[in-house]
Amino acid sequence: MRRDYVKWYSPSLHREMELLAFGDRGFPVVVFPTSGGRFHEYEDRRMVETLQPKIERGELQVICLDSVDQESWYNRGAGAQDRLNRQNAFDAYLAVEVAPFVRNRTSWPQMGATGCSFGGYHAVNFGLRHPDIVTYVVSMSGAFDIPQRFLGDIDSTDAYLNSPPAYLPGLGGWYLEQARGNYYALVVGNQDPLFDQNVKLAHELGSKQIPHALDVWEGFGHDWPWWQQMAVKYFL
Repeated sequence: MRRDYVKWYSPSLHREMELLAFGDRGFPVVVFPTSGGRFHEYEDRRMVETLQPKIERGELQVICLDSVDQESWYNRGAGAQDRLNRQNAFDAYLAVEVAPFVRNRTSWPQMGATGCSFGGYHAVNFGLRHPDIVTYVVSMSGAFDIPQRFLGDIDSTDAYLNSPPAYLPGLGGWYLEQARGNYYALVVGNQDPLFDQNVKLAHELGSKQIPHALDVWEGFGHDWPWWQQMAVKYFL
């Protein structure tokens, strides 16, 4: 199985960013790490090993991204707008730098996105904000009340545009048309503390007639052994 470590200086984030890319053929999927996780987390937690059969068959490519959550959402020493500015810079990194990298490496015009827990939020937010780039999203135990959780009831456009439950009801025009051609899977355990957030987001997707699935698993579901099984279902 081909494995590439890649690093470049990001003009969007003004720092070096690292990633791991696996495979040489097949549909590309970018992976976001959990809270505090790094680009090598998916490999360390044996998720790449779980998907290895499909990667080796040339049906899937996995690109594991790094995070700047400690500089944005978790940066308690920074003001709310500064943290949002860092999240916006991360979104620019994804759209302006990562997306062309994936296209050049894989020759695929679009990609999928996935993540567990906090990574599930990033996957959904990236997918909905850029529905022309991301056509398939799988969130496992995703958390979606991110701006409220970290910033309180801040009333700003940047907070609104990084909160899928907030902006989905008003989604229209080109964004809605594009999203209706894609697919979003919200996978969560029925005893997961984030269960209600997934139910609410699925309701918003349904109200907009956006193709999606709310896949509820029996049990807690918020841990790597569960996420390995979920990855098998949605990617193998």
